[in-house]
Amino acid sequence: MKLAVFDFDSTLMEGETLEFIAKEYNIEPLMRQITTDAMEGKIDFFESLIKRVALLKGAKEEKIKYICENLPYTKGAKETVTELKKMGYKVVCFSGGYESATVPAQYSLGYDAQFSNILHFKNGEMTGLLGGEMMFSDSKGKMLKRLQTLLNISENDTLCVGDGANDLSMFKFASKRAAFCAKPILKEHANIIINNKDLTELLNYL
Repeated sequence: MKLAVFDFDSTLMEGETLEFIAKEYNIEPLMRQITTDAMEGKIDFFESLIKRVALLKGAKEEKIKYICENLPYTKGAKETVTELKKMGYKVVCFSGGYESATVPAQYSLGYDAQFSNILHFKNGEMTGLLGGEMMFSDSKGKMLKRLQTLLNISENDTLCVGDGANDLSMFKFASKRAAFCAKPILKEHANIIINNKDLTELLNYL
């Protein structure tokens, strides 16, 4: 058995979930700037997460659900997941985003499991709060180590794919480290670099 772990926003999915939501509420530029600073490692990921979600306090739950269930997936995402599973990989999504998006994507793309954060709603509206498993800059690395231990999979049989600074922590524990249309900070630590937005190119390196 081998393990392939993918980031969600801007990796399996074409863009950032919160920016799609922010666009509906006319705060996209501010949201994008905070996201960019976090992905480039300029500000702490946890702090950026709290700031971004707080901006959407009062957003309607039904609208959030609709947006998250209709996000555009990256070219080749489904095909890549399918091929990796044929090659004996367990395919998992680690997302600093939200299960409102990663759970529907699991059904669409076919990956085996997802670990993400959870937006908090009350009376049909976002409270601006959240919780979950992927809230800190080192969360992905810690979860990866737990999965490797649980599944008895070595670093040599682990592939990680991401685009931003919060993916660095999982790169430490994988022999195959793919930077997909990534920020410079992640490319520095990758041994697979893909600059074309087609995930099937990843298969050429395996």
